[in-house]
Amino acid sequence: MTTHPRLERAVRRVQADARVPALSVALHRADQPLWACTVGDSGDPAHPLDADTRFRIGSVTKTFTAALVMQARDDGLLDLDDPVSRHLDLPAHGDATIRRLLSHTAGFQREPHGDVWDTLDVPSADALLAELDRAERVLPNARRYHYSNLAVAVLGQMVARLHGGTWAEILGDRVLGPLGLTATTYEPTERAAVGYLVDAYSDAAHPEPVVDMAGAAPAAQLWSTAGDMARWAAFLASPEIVDPAGKVLAAATVDEMRWPLTTTDEQLWAAGFGLGLILQPMGKRVVHVGHDGAMPGFLAAVYGRRGGEGNPGALGCAVLASSGTAATIGELPHELLRLAVELDPAQVKPWRIHAPAPAPYRSVLGQWWSEGFPFVFSWHDGALQARAADAPADRPPAVFQPLPDRPDVLRTISGREAGERLRLTRDAQGVVVRMHWATYRLTRRLEAFDGVPASDGMGG
Repeated sequence: MTTHPRLERAVRRVQADARVPALSVALHRADQPLWACTVGDSGDPAHPLDADTRFRIGSVTKTFTAALVMQARDDGLLDLDDPVSRHLDLPAHGDATIRRLLSHTAGFQREPHGDVWDTLDVPSADALLAELDRAERVLPNARRYHYSNLAVAVLGQMVARLHGGTWAEILGDRVLGPLGLTATTYEPTERAAVGYLVDAYSDAAHPEPVVDMAGAAPAAQLWSTAGDMARWAAFLASPEIVDPAGKVLAAATVDEMRWPLTTTDEQLWAAGFGLGLILQPMGKRVVHVGHDGAMPGFLAAVYGRRGGEGNPGALGCAVLASSGTAATIGELPHELLRLAVELDPAQVKPWRIHAPAPAPYRSVLGQWWSEGFPFVFSWHDGALQARAADAPADRPPAVFQPLPDRPDVLRTISGREAGERLRLTRDAQGVVVRMHWATYRLTRRLEAFDGVPASDGMGG
């Protein structure tokens, strides 16, 4: 990626202002090589800070567990609406569904039983599950969003048992290996940065202990580099580019994960949560998708960018820091993703002439009326499309696909009325004269619901 001084300055500004001992940042995009920037000191003289330095990524780990759950669903091993007790023998709370656990709406308390952040003694996988009856359901099922490490830990152990291995083994075989995330590990390596608590009132810093998350590992255990995590963020934003063969997940499955299931604050709708993913709206039909992470001595923020002018696709950013107190770390990836498309937007692709619409659908093209509003039907990118005549240019159209055995009945596969049918009615010459979309009538003239043209006036 072409280095721009504003990108590097933004990184250096955060490292200095937030007093981060070591900061590692990477930007991944489809049209250029990886851009990386490191500032500070790893804390280990034998292994100075560079792009290969490993950091604790904390709760970014949850996005990997979510991917494993969705793989198991796609493999037919579970249904998202299954109660978790269908796949695990639990002493309590087994009625919580997998979907609710993934979206933090099952009401589980935040942490496993016990004062784990006082003792730094996290229960084993077996103990975590066996002691689930000692954990509270702090809110009713489906009441609201409540973040829970315990919920994701239970899901991780469920996936491990479904596959007959450990969570770490399954993750390596089914996600890390296929995506080439070779620098992402369960344990720290000799390249690991030291994590610090930086003093609020001086320039002193104290090394934090390295905590083994044991049975809660699926929620917060992993270590990685900014380069690996930028690639992971790019996958979450554009799986069709990063993983075109769908070795990890089909693009449609990642799209399902990105659909918001809850807002994180009922009064300030500034962020949502999907299936294991944080969704951060950025305005102008742009959303950043990923997760933040925190562990003793470390903070991480890993996000990919969806939509927006100048986006080259597979645009992901990772910010990894060896400080547990630098709150502005969470803001930096969003700024860098914005700057990436502002300072170096993707090239504008030239328009090319393509084949016309197939003959059976040509009489559909043009303006139609429904419920008193005009819609324009067109043929682009090999598919019939529709959009409200006054829709903003950046709003995606509805896209249709004919049913295999009924060419005059089409399914809306994306956009407005997704999932609904469009039914064509033809005259004796084969010309489409009327359509029904989600059962609402579409006509060439503006008509009332009783079928009388508006131009006929009051009548009588």
